[in-house]
Amino acid sequence: MAAEEDGRTARKRRQILEAARPVFLRNGYVGTSMDEVAALAAVSKQTVYKHFTDKEQLFASIVLDTTGQVEELAKMVTTALDDTADLRGGLGELARRFLGALMRPDLLRLRRLVIAEAERFPDLGRTWYEQGFQRSLNTLAGSFGRLAERGLLRLDDPQLAAEHFVGLLLWIPLNKVMFWGGHDHYTEADLQQLSEAAVAAFLHGYGPASADTA
Repeated sequence: MAAEEDGRTARKRRQILEAARPVFLRNGYVGTSMDEVAALAAVSKQTVYKHFTDKEQLFASIVLDTTGQVEELAKMVTTALDDTADLRGGLGELARRFLGALMRPDLLRLRRLVIAEAERFPDLGRTWYEQGFQRSLNTLAGSFGRLAERGLLRLDDPQLAAEHFVGLLLWIPLNKVMFWGGHDHYTEADLQQLSEAAVAAFLHGYGPASADTA
């Protein structure tokens, strides 16, 4: 019986989060009301407050709910990298999947919102970065270190190499959409081209000597 009650509680909490996310993304933190969230979730406002103490806690839950997505993607792809003999192909797959995940419209809107509210909620922004993006960088650094041990990469600092790889991948498209707004500036072909260019530049700096002539 307790397990059934826990299941209902978890479903209701998820129902509220799913209703609240588009409201925050559309209206921002200040413009979001708990009344609107309750109406969209088809629950009473008292039910919303039963699961979330206040609007700040609800907002924090929505933000932190996304931190595992990029980390899981990085783990999945870098695990494949650990066994690959095709370094360029493995890095290309990693680049495409990573870029595709981070350029999702909902994640871009959330990123803008977290940045906009960084002064109001500095701890939340820091936690979101550390538990999501930074964890992904750490996972990638570990994979790069193992590739270096196999002689497939030349590097002294795996963490810096991970930062360089992701920087090459994200600097152009992510900065553009952050300033321009929207999310329709890049086609799949554009992202593919950016991924290939990032991998080529990374291998030029970090690949084995033969990579320059491969």
